[in-house]
Amino acid sequence: MRLPRRLEYGEEATLVEHLEELRQRLFVCIGAVTAGWIAAFVVHRRVVRLLTDQLPRGHRHLLTLTIGEPFMTSIWLSLYLGFAIASPVVLWQAWSFFIPAVEKTHTRMLRLFVFLATALMVCGMVFGYYVALPAAAKFLTHFDSSVYNIQIQAKPFITFATMVLLAMALVFEMPLFVVGLTRLGVLQTRTLRKNRRLGYFLVACVGVALPGVDPVTTFFETIPLWVLYEGSIWFCVLLDRRSARAREAALQV
Repeated sequence: MRLPRRLEYGEEATLVEHLEELRQRLFVCIGAVTAGWIAAFVVHRRVVRLLTDQLPRGHRHLLTLTIGEPFMTSIWLSLYLGFAIASPVVLWQAWSFFIPAVEKTHTRMLRLFVFLATALMVCGMVFGYYVALPAAAKFLTHFDSSVYNIQIQAKPFITFATMVLLAMALVFEMPLFVVGLTRLGVLQTRTLRKNRRLGYFLVACVGVALPGVDPVTTFFETIPLWVLYEGSIWFCVLLDRRSARAREAALQV
């Protein structure tokens, strides 16, 4: 099967042609996720060891309670990782499908958006793996350890670890979310700067709503949100000043 052809800006196409292109792009996305799933399953033992390495010593041998739990846990872990591996392809296919509706002057910006979204996602997962996950694991495994016989079951731990990494990946997308709303005119930079306290409160509510059953995980999810929110405001200020200078230069010409 040939890769779907990307339409040019303003190029006309029938509804059937659009649906055919969408079908082909969905097949490409499914193929990418499937390939990532298979590749992840090949190395799933190494991935499990990487996750358990963030547990305190003495708790790194995971417990399973049913005969099928090791296999199904590895299958779901491979699916999560396979989707993460295929996410750049999925983003690129989505970009290629919607780009004909966007003027060519914005094409470069959208390419930068896809690149930054992928880079921020990777940064968030790295932060979650090296900072948030070890801190949460240490707190939870030592909480009332004199009272409980703490044994870590494989499926709940891997689900918890993947949810923490996913949450951190979403947290690090905050700048793109804020900048996108300001560029679309939904939010004004002046409003963001004026209502900082309300913004910080809403961001804290988002941090509490993210996956995490303990205050340590919530803390490490909320602090980056605050930092990235403040950075997003100043980035929007810089973009507004740049746009103003561009408009002034256009009027002078």
